[in-house]
Amino acid sequence: MEIFFGAFTGEWEQRRAALLHELSLGGKRRSAEDEMKRRLKAMAAQGGDGGAGPGGGGGSRPKMQRAAARPIFAAETRAAAASRSIEARLAAVAQGSQPAVVKMASYGAGARVGAMLNYVSRGGELAVENENGERISSREDLARLRGDWNHLFQNRAESRDIGSFTVEIATAAVSSDDAMHELVRNSLTSAFGDRRYAYAVTRQADGALTVQGAIVLRSGQGERLTGDDRAASIIQARYDASAAAQGAARFSFQGYGNGVEYGAGKLRSLVERHDGDVRDDRGQVLGDEKLAGDLVQKEWRGDLHSRKGRDVMHLIMSARAGTNVEAFENAARDFLAEQFAGHRYVFAMHDPANDPKEEGEGGKRPHVHAHAIITMRSESGDRIETTPQVFREWRATMAEKARAQGIAMEMTDRREFASPPAFTRNQVRPVSREGRTEHVGTSEAAQGRYDAKRGGRRSLAKAERSREYAIKATQSWQKIALASGDRHVVAFAEQQLDHLTASLSASQAEASVNVIDADFGSKFRANLVTLQKVVLEGQEMRETTRAEFEAYEKKVETALFRLERNVGPDERDDFDEVASVAREHVNGRRELMELYELKGQAQTEQGTATRRDGRRDDANEQWDAAVAKHGEAVVEAANDILMDIETSREGLDRIEAGELSNDPRVLRADIERGLARAAELAVQGNTYMREVAEKDPELKRAIEVAEQTQQRPTEEQGRTPANVDAVTEQQREARLGEAERRPDEVAEREAHDLASTVDATNRLQDKLNRDKEAAQRGDETTRTDPAQQHIPRLEEMEREERERRERDRDDRDR
Repeated sequence: MEIFFGAFTGEWEQRRAALLHELSLGGKRRSAEDEMKRRLKAMAAQGGDGGAGPGGGGGSRPKMQRAAARPIFAAETRAAAASRSIEARLAAVAQGSQPAVVKMASYGAGARVGAMLNYVSRGGELAVENENGERISSREDLARLRGDWNHLFQNRAESRDIGSFTVEIATAAVSSDDAMHELVRNSLTSAFGDRRYAYAVTRQADGALTVQGAIVLRSGQGERLTGDDRAASIIQARYDASAAAQGAARFSFQGYGNGVEYGAGKLRSLVERHDGDVRDDRGQVLGDEKLAGDLVQKEWRGDLHSRKGRDVMHLIMSARAGTNVEAFENAARDFLAEQFAGHRYVFAMHDPANDPKEEGEGGKRPHVHAHAIITMRSESGDRIETTPQVFREWRATMAEKARAQGIAMEMTDRREFASPPAFTRNQVRPVSREGRTEHVGTSEAAQGRYDAKRGGRRSLAKAERSREYAIKATQSWQKIALASGDRHVVAFAEQQLDHLTASLSASQAEASVNVIDADFGSKFRANLVTLQKVVLEGQEMRETTRAEFEAYEKKVETALFRLERNVGPDERDDFDEVASVAREHVNGRRELMELYELKGQAQTEQGTATRRDGRRDDANEQWDAAVAKHGEAVVEAANDILMDIETSREGLDRIEAGELSNDPRVLRADIERGLARAAELAVQGNTYMREVAEKDPELKRAIEVAEQTQQRPTEEQGRTPANVDAVTEQQREARLGEAERRPDEVAEREAHDLASTVDATNRLQDKLNRDKEAAQRGDETTRTDPAQQHIPRLEEMEREERERRERDRDDRDR
């Protein structure tokens, strides 16, 4: 069977297919050494120039084709990370994407590979998958991996840092506990020299003393004991030759270990066994486990000069609880295949459904995660670099592979959220594994870091580069809050913006405390104090206006000018440094002020839009409720009349306010006619009109009058004086009487009234035509938005007022 490798999309699938094809042909897998020999022979047959450098040396090791792709993959990863902008990543996080988590658990020498594989596979109960896609499920196959990977290990032995010792002092004539401890310390110091140690004493029945303890194996001069029988013989000889050898003391070592973690564990165990009666080489009592851990972490750490082999690394990739396990496994597989091409590795999935380890023992974690054991050196000799930039690239690649599997995931940076730094495994020790593992810090500083991380305390890196990145992230959150229409995204972005802004302000205030650090002599102290007070005013400035900031900036520059006048040539460099720091502080305040301005503008725009939308939404909701209660036809019939009444009332209010100069009697007549029509509609059975009348006293009185009028005889219904004809007749009689009193003005007044009447008639006819056309064009629009129906009438009244004023001006000109 022939296999076409190009048909497979993943490199791990190609490698797996190649392996299966080779096995199907009955061949055996060549070891890495055989493959290397074959390639060297092929290169030698071509003239030997393939493995030589420019100088012609042939001793350099050629790179295998499989590993040669790694720089290409790294370049592709960097390009992908660069192409995904910070705004795109943060917007996705605001919409619910989870952060990519790729973290280093530990390094290990080749000797620890077996233990690390045993942990990942849960003692062989979980199958692991290697770089070729093979599933390894038996303990025998796992044990063989150590031999398969051995050629990639340096097999560098770990340093022996801490040793466990025992001293038997046969006879000890001491009068008190203090004298006993003095005797023990003299004996130990005469044998150990300047090495640091801690011990506990047990008094035997026959008066002999048994001393147990832990010691730093490296001395201040660089001599390192091996912590075995040979080292015990060396120590014994030194003790015997010392002046402190008063009795028969025998030294021995019971073991040794590497690193701070081993030493802290030994001391805590010693404290627990001896109920806190443990002392160090300086006589200080270590009464509890915390003091024992602090001794190793704070005082012994620098004396250890610890080293350990880094042949393999333990990498963890994790996702939120509820993430699809199969999709995440595929993403982890693709990530490892791309990022660590050419390296040997295995990985296993740990999810709560299939984890054989019990929760109380550290298993069945609620979130899905994958463990990988990876060789630090590839088949071609390249070693993995572990720098912050490399970890950032790993997270970007992991997020890319997860998105390809349908998992919303993004690479994030703690500076984008003002998150506290993570704690390391050497800074804490576990105290509970129920659910989420709980830890305690191995020192006060470590405990503070742990509390900050678990408590979500906001903090910002102090480096200038990190501060600049945080400002960029703040601007990105600002853009997201302004551009998004989703209120949840806006709320999340504004929350992160507040966190970053507060952290930037706090870090700037903290830095300002030390803004003046030079000493120009006593004659400059007054100006220095003045400058410091002026600069530190910015510490109390939070949401300051631009005018306040400009005044503050001017005060700082004035203080710097006064200080500069008293600076001598020898002090110029110090002054320049102080001035630079002061102006940097001012620039930081300027950036914060501009951010607050942007935030205020965004809140104002959002609030205005919200109020406008709220008013329109309220009107539409009232309309929908009325239609649901009374029926659309009933509400529309009543609404047409009510809008005319409301328009006339608003026009009358504007006339009384002096905004319009129209005749108020015309509008009052319009209101009376509208109320009469509304009352008639209510009497005919329009329930919506009666509902509105409960909140409108004039309309309610009009309905009562209409009901009474309906009960009167028919001949009395025509006597209602409240109509336009009656008003017009009264106005005509008044004008006639006035004409009789002033005959000289009759001709001019009559001409003017005639022109006004004709003009008003024409305007009324034009208005009726325009209203009819507007009703035909926008009937549906006005009915769906009741709050806008009275606007055309107001515009018409304003237009009539302008036309009237123009006519009056023309009349005066004539």
